[in-house]
Amino acid sequence: MKVVYFTHSLASCWNHGNAHFLRGVLRELAHRGHAVVAYEPQGAWSLENLLKDHGDAGLDAYRSRYPELSATVFEPSLDFEAALSDADVVIVHEWNEPWLVAALGKVRRLGGRFTLLFHDTHHRAVSDPNAIRQFDLENYDGVLTFGEALAEVYRRWGWGNRVHVWHEAADTRLFHPPVHEGERKGLVWIGNWGDGERSAELESFLFRPAQRVGLPLDIYGVRYPTKALETLDRYGVTYRGWLPNACAPEVFARHLATVHVPRRFYVDVLPGIPTIRVFEALACGIPLISAPWNDAEGLFNTGVDYLVAQDEAQMERHMKAVLNDPDLRRSLVENGLNAIQSRHSCAHRVDQLLAILEDHGTSAPMEMSA
Repeated sequence: MKVVYFTHSLASCWNHGNAHFLRGVLRELAHRGHAVVAYEPQGAWSLENLLKDHGDAGLDAYRSRYPELSATVFEPSLDFEAALSDADVVIVHEWNEPWLVAALGKVRRLGGRFTLLFHDTHHRAVSDPNAIRQFDLENYDGVLTFGEALAEVYRRWGWGNRVHVWHEAADTRLFHPPVHEGERKGLVWIGNWGDGERSAELESFLFRPAQRVGLPLDIYGVRYPTKALETLDRYGVTYRGWLPNACAPEVFARHLATVHVPRRFYVDVLPGIPTIRVFEALACGIPLISAPWNDAEGLFNTGVDYLVAQDEAQMERHMKAVLNDPDLRRSLVENGLNAIQSRHSCAHRVDQLLAILEDHGTSAPMEMSA
């Protein structure tokens, strides 16, 4: 089977979390013997920012850890009909331009013999619905959403049983516990400041509790304005800048625990959708403590796979417990890792995708094992 994916960028994960999941899924498909082709637009915003900040060396981690993957850079002049003539499946991520979404839909309408799916992994359908409604999806066969709450939005828009919940997951070929356990110290948080929509939550559930407990805190991420950096400095946080996602496992391996601080949209409006960092952290065998978040879809066993703090005082207590109780740390690691290995890896999501495609009439031939 030939799978074609149109992404914003495969090479760059600079403020582009979908690249994490996409790399894992495409690699899994390739290892099963499927033909995989990725397209990304010329001048992708994420890639341009990465190259501006770090030069070509910023791509080294991706290239070395994903040797199976590459992407074709395209321009609007691309002959899409010819490019997709032998495709069985075409998936288009929502972080693409409306003209591209429409152009691919036109190819499908004019006789394209592939299943065409739209992939939504963001909160814009509720935070800025007009930004999604501008996409011409009339000729698409279905929609993949990364959570039930988002799928329900598309059902209200008339998609019915053509919308499918396809959660993100961890690429366990890369994200796994260290082969040799070393010394671990302090907390780590990997996340972008962005527009500051969770700045208050970060102070309440990360900066202040860590400072009070006396746990050193390292932070990795991008889009930290001067005011944000001043806040980190006030709490004694060490800001370490951008981290290639492919290097995250080795960073997790050096720290005692990590924290999940969801953006407000995933607490108030789209419950049940965790950041992909939750999957990746648990896959790496690091204890996880979360700020308030409703696992509405029962993806995990809350309080067993990870801890949840309902307020700042409870977060402080959880941090002390993780710091001082090795049995608790061991239990969280074992249970969190089991959750990933049993149901939340990219291999599980590929199984699900193939089942979805079969429902749409696209069946894969006999697969080759990796």
